[in-house]
Amino acid sequence: MTHTRYAFIKANWHKEIVDQALAGFQSVIPADQIDVFDVPGAFELPLLARDLARSGRYLAIAAAAFVVDGGIYRHDFVAQAVIDGLMRAGLDTGVPVLSVSLTPHQYQDTSHHNAIYRAHFVQKGREAAEAALAIVQTRAALAA
Repeated sequence: MTHTRYAFIKANWHKEIVDQALAGFQSVIPADQIDVFDVPGAFELPLLARDLARSGRYLAIAAAAFVVDGGIYRHDFVAQAVIDGLMRAGLDTGVPVLSVSLTPHQYQDTSHHNAIYRAHFVQKGREAAEAALAIVQTRAALAA
């Protein structure tokens, strides 16, 4: 069976910014080929990515989150755990898992910063889709 679907997981924390990554992804891969899943925050991305990869339904999976310093814990530890988990999900299942999980050095919840990061997430979503297509094409060529 040939799979032609992609999964896109997005964290709902800073939803107005993170959702822009999906818009960018859909500008490259048609929306009717993408199943979209929401999770509460970045920390939940790797588990769902692994489960989706194990389902055998997807050529590739993209996961998007915006991890900022909320003053409660060290956001860099969360970001590192998420990236490590996404990489492990891909390596353990053999399904490419791409990250659009970004951790800015400087972020303030202002209209100026939000506009910058919304635009940045559109671009990163496009890049993730292009990477998904490239890795799927390369792996298909290797299998032939």
